[in-house]
Amino acid sequence: MSAETIALLTIPILVFLARILDVSIGTLRIIFVSKGFKSYAALLGFIESLVWVLAITQVMQHMDNWITYIAFAFGFSVGNYVGIMIEERIAVGSQILRVITRHDATELLRHLRAEGYGVTSVDATGDSGPVKVIFTVARRRKLEKIIRTIKQFNPNAFYTIEDVRFVKETFIPQIASRPFVPFRSMRMRK
Repeated sequence: MSAETIALLTIPILVFLARILDVSIGTLRIIFVSKGFKSYAALLGFIESLVWVLAITQVMQHMDNWITYIAFAFGFSVGNYVGIMIEERIAVGSQILRVITRHDATELLRHLRAEGYGVTSVDATGDSGPVKVIFTVARRRKLEKIIRTIKQFNPNAFYTIEDVRFVKETFIPQIASRPFVPFRSMRMRK
């Protein structure tokens, strides 16, 4: 292979990889901004823009190579997907889980409290009569376990999940136990 042929293929591959990196970082940066992690967002913004400049420079220098354009666009697409996958892995922040059940929730409440979750329950009235509304705030990575518990005690319960921007940590022990360190949770979880 000639040097020109290698460059014809190598540059698009590098542009593709750079776009995956910068768009993935951009996805995380936006999430950190929305969660209020200013320092992490600023650092990621710097890295994102640096990688983008490197990628677009290569595109502009090789305008005669249409494969570079495709690599740039395809890297953007894959970068969005990779960024979302990374965000799901690190599961930054807290969420509020609101459960509405028509059945007796005593055992569910007892079990959630025994697991260390702060739980608030309120008697309410729904379309079909009296219901119990249960609220709990938990770290995102704990939600799957809580939902499994809810389904175990009441498989027909209605629930909604919302992001929480700020939690005063005096009431929620699982949040107060460790400070936020990004990427720590990307290790394999059991």
